[in-house]
Amino acid sequence: QVQLVESGGGLAQAGGSLRLSCAASGLTLGHFAWAWFRQAPGKEREFVASMSRGGGTTDYTDSVKGRFTISRDNAKNMVYLEMNSLKPEDTAIYYCSASYLVFPKEPAQYQYWGQGTQVTVSS
Repeated sequence: QVQLVESGGGLAQAGGSLRLSCAASGLTLGHFAWAWFRQAPGKEREFVASMSRGGGTTDYTDSVKGRFTISRDNAKNMVYLEMNSLKPEDTAIYYCSASYLVFPKEPAQYQYWGQGTQVTVSS
C-alpha cells in the first residue's frame, strides 16, 4: 500500500532552519505531483509548496518564497522541504502529499497524505 511518513519537525528559533522529510513507499515518486501543506491550530490547511509531476516545476505560497525549497530524491524515495529563515508564523503541522494530477494546488486534489510533523518556531 501507499504510505507517506513525515519526519524532521521540531523546535527551531526564529531565523533558524529545518529540513522536513517525507519517506514514500508503494509508489514511484516521478509518477506523482508532490506538495507540502500546513495547518496551524484553529486554521484551515494551507498550501505551502509543490512540485509538478516529473519534477520540472515548483510553486510556493508567497509567504515562504525565497525561504523554503521543495525537492525530491527518486533513488531514496524521499521528498524534502528545506525551511530556512523560519518565522513564528511558520508554526504548524506540516503534511506531505501526493497527487496523480500534473500540478495541483488544492488539498482535495491530492490523494495520498502523511500523518504530519509538528514544526514550532519560537520568537
